[in-house]
Order: sequence, then structure tokens, then C-alpha cells
Amino acid sequence: MDWKHLLLAAFAAGLVSSLTDWFFFGVLFHGKYYAYPEVWRSASGKSETKTIMIVTLLGFVTSFGFILACDVFAVLGYEATLQLAALIWLLAPLPLIVANALYIKMHPLLVVSHSLGWLAKLVLAAVAAAWFGS
Repeated sequence: MDWKHLLLAAFAAGLVSSLTDWFFFGVLFHGKYYAYPEVWRSASGKSETKTIMIVTLLGFVTSFGFILACDVFAVLGYEATLQLAALIWLLAPLPLIVANALYIKMHPLLVVSHSLGWLAKLVLAAVAAAWFGS
């Protein structure tokens, strides 16, 4: 995959994953964040725009890194990229989220939504890698 396709795929996946992040991390079970309000940073009347922008940019970094890994390791096609996405999800985000929830007060439904959000982000990157890589 040339750099133009790689950047286009990463941009497309990052853009769409920002919408899934909004759904899984912001909308789905939103009220459950209030189950343990002392755990979450309070904006105390300040805008969260800067924090949201940083987190959104990290989604683009995740997409770029995944697509670059697919290119470097010659992971081609939908089946292979989706398998890699599932493996990465099982290796990193899922165990981290569950482990954090064991030590940090998190409502169980937030653990589910954050885990599914990461799976969605990786699946979108996999689809973009396969689509733009072919």
C-alpha cells in the first residue's frame, strides 16, 4: 500500500471510529458514569473540548498504526485484517479494560461498552486496511 492509500485509509477509519467512539463511550450507558462520579474527572464548569480532541486524535493514531501494521506484515484481505483486529482486541484493550475495572470503580455496563467500542474501532481499521489495500 502506498502512503497515499495508507493515509486515506487511516483518515477514513479514524473519522468513522470517532463516531463509534461517541456512541460507545459517550451515549451508550451514559448514565452509568454517574454510578461512581468520584472516579471520573470533573470538568468543573470547564469545556471538555481539548480532551475530546486529544482522544479523537488518538483514534486516528490507532487507525494509522493498525493499517501500517497490516501493510508492514502483509496482512491482506478482509478475513486476515479482521482476524488481526480480533487478536489485537483480545491481546490489549479487552484485558486492560477488564483489569482496570477490577481495580477502579466502573459500572459493568461501561466495561461492556468500552470493550465493544475498542472492538468497533479495530474492526473499522481492518475494513479500511482491506478496502484501501486491495
